[in-house]
Amino acid sequence: MHLDEDSTTMPRQAGLMTPIRLLLADDHLMITEALASRLSAAPDVWVAGRCAATDPNLMAIVRGVRPDVIAIEAEPFGSGIGDLISRLMSAGPDLRVVILSADRNVAHAVAAARAGAAAWVAKEQDASEFEAVIRGVCRGWSWFPPEMLGEILSSLRLDASRAHEGGDLDVLSSRETEVLRAMMTGRRGRQIARDLHISADTVRTHTQNIYSKLDVHSRLEAVSVARAAGLQPLEDDRPPGQRRDGGPGEPT
Repeated sequence: MHLDEDSTTMPRQAGLMTPIRLLLADDHLMITEALASRLSAAPDVWVAGRCAATDPNLMAIVRGVRPDVIAIEAEPFGSGIGDLISRLMSAGPDLRVVILSADRNVAHAVAAARAGAAAWVAKEQDASEFEAVIRGVCRGWSWFPPEMLGEILSSLRLDASRAHEGGDLDVLSSRETEVLRAMMTGRRGRQIARDLHISADTVRTHTQNIYSKLDVHSRLEAVSVARAAGLQPLEDDRPPGQRRDGGPGEPT
């Protein structure tokens, strides 16, 4: 990974503003270098770090850089882009994810939107537009290509309708489905984290996503929806005495 500045210090304009901390993650070094060079003149955007999208230490880099925005390449992840975004967003509740892509597959854009991506920017777009998107997502705006937006909105409306009816779990990512299956066995947060080899923070993020996507407000409601939809619980090899509510002292 390349850090453009020490991540514990504030670059230019210190005392006047807090710049947007940006992490650029792309397997093509020339792209991150070009974007970093372009953004170096922006007083309100700081490229705090650059790394490959497929860096095996990506999550550790995210936690170290503490970005406000991650701009990450989509191509290496294909249909798994949604799970990647869920993992990234588990690093912080206010983190925004912007997808950089030459991918025209609308299904991948739908998966990104479902997982919470704030924007999908084509790599051939002008750098000034990318710069505007970075500022916009920090104001709570979203940006997806107009030619994709119709299908994305249609899919999200259908997701909301299905979730409200409680009969379809297609709105969940594969990892969210795993977490829900674990919840069906009575496991709680830390137990789910251990069994699925993910962090407790990631479990909390997935749980909140499950509640939001299924339009429910509690574990009990989520499990009821799962059972009504015919979802099978995750195999539980814990001793019988520990299978209800995650065992003694197991936190939510």
